[in-house]
Amino acid sequence: MYFKTLYSLAASLTLVLFMPCSVSAAPWMRRDLAGGTQVPLPNRLSPTSPDGIFDHDKAARLGRKALYKHQFNLRNLQANTEGIPEESGMKILDLSSLTRQATAHVRRGDGPSQVKSFNGGTHALGRRFKKEDGAGEPLKDVGSNTEWDMKLKVGPESGFEIDCDTGSSDFWVVNADCTTGPCADKSQKYDPSKSKTSDREPGTFTILYGDHSTVKGPIFSDDVTIAGITVKNQTFSAVTKESNAFENDPSSGIMGFGWPVISNLGTPPWFLNAVQQGVIKKREFGFYLSSKRGSEIYLGGTNPEHYEGSLEYHEVDSREGFWKVKDGNIHLGDEAVLKNFPTIIDSGTTLMYGPPAAVKEFYSKVEGAKVYDEEEGFYTFPCDKVPKVVLSWGKEGKKFAIPPEYFNLGKAGEGSSSCVGALAASDLGLGEAWLYGDVVMRIFYTAFRFGEEEINKGAVVGFAKLKEKK
Repeated sequence: MYFKTLYSLAASLTLVLFMPCSVSAAPWMRRDLAGGTQVPLPNRLSPTSPDGIFDHDKAARLGRKALYKHQFNLRNLQANTEGIPEESGMKILDLSSLTRQATAHVRRGDGPSQVKSFNGGTHALGRRFKKEDGAGEPLKDVGSNTEWDMKLKVGPESGFEIDCDTGSSDFWVVNADCTTGPCADKSQKYDPSKSKTSDREPGTFTILYGDHSTVKGPIFSDDVTIAGITVKNQTFSAVTKESNAFENDPSSGIMGFGWPVISNLGTPPWFLNAVQQGVIKKREFGFYLSSKRGSEIYLGGTNPEHYEGSLEYHEVDSREGFWKVKDGNIHLGDEAVLKNFPTIIDSGTTLMYGPPAAVKEFYSKVEGAKVYDEEEGFYTFPCDKVPKVVLSWGKEGKKFAIPPEYFNLGKAGEGSSSCVGALAASDLGLGEAWLYGDVVMRIFYTAFRFGEEEINKGAVVGFAKLKEKK
């Protein structure tokens, strides 16, 4: 089976590459660091307006995007494997009963045997591209800490700003043929006629959103370069229609850093292809997200310039296709109010979400907390009493406090004394798992490591305290 084969193929290769995320639009740069390369990133769409008021509409859109994405992932998981593990509690929701509904599929055509199959099959993984050194590419904050973009090159065309997403596994960009809707004004688009290395693959990539808008387009393979590191024949979609959900989103697409089993295209993500092709040797990448300076993704290891001491690693259960860590705890001050729940670490999500019953229990212990929007799952608390929220994993895990300015999404309205919390209640179909997005990833350094012999065996996520910036 393809995914099992990929795990074995990715088992023995190692090269360190570093990519930074930077809040200001940093120039493209390369700087070797312990064998890797540094690159700045920029940010995202903020749910807080410039005057400190909670932007309800924007926050609701962010929540719906998280719902859509992870329902897509579960459908992909079911199609690519023997099914969703029963004990996970994850489920595909009855979208016909939801107003926030979405479906996703890939329609593949008949083609030659080397074409990647959605459910498995033969893959052109033998093509090799060797490079002596790694390289980095800047990432950029494109909207006040809600999205972290990196620049990359597809074929001969450079300058694509792409959202880095550990919660998905596919790569798509805007097609030059897209002239209407949200992608009409995008500054960078993929034109296959300009690339000698572009190949059209059979089938169509489609994601249908609940408002009946879509991300849709043909499927291609081409060389994709990040910070000087080139993966040959990377499969991706160049979409000719972009969903209304991406309105005002400055990025030109999404690059998934998740697991192959949730790939909509049924093909290896760029990072694992880079490992298999020998252009990245270490199966680990690290995220440093900062609202102030020097955000980055480090490909091929971790960057000790940004964290203190050692990383605290926790085992990942990858059968469900997520970077999911068990035994999460959430504290109010020194008191652990909820314990031993699974957490999914997702750089493509902005806020943090938990199962409705668990989130209700959490806020029941927050002084003055009230329901603000039951449908979207938002709660308020007194602005002068922002709760001290602390996260940890395991019995003896390090404790990481969420700064009040991160947990507070702003006043509920002009002149209000109530503020909205960054933890929202939502049934995403993820069972008991909580979804931790950028509001959490900004409080520590995060490392994502695939297994050594087989990528799904011994995989871990690591956390470390951030260094103080002078």
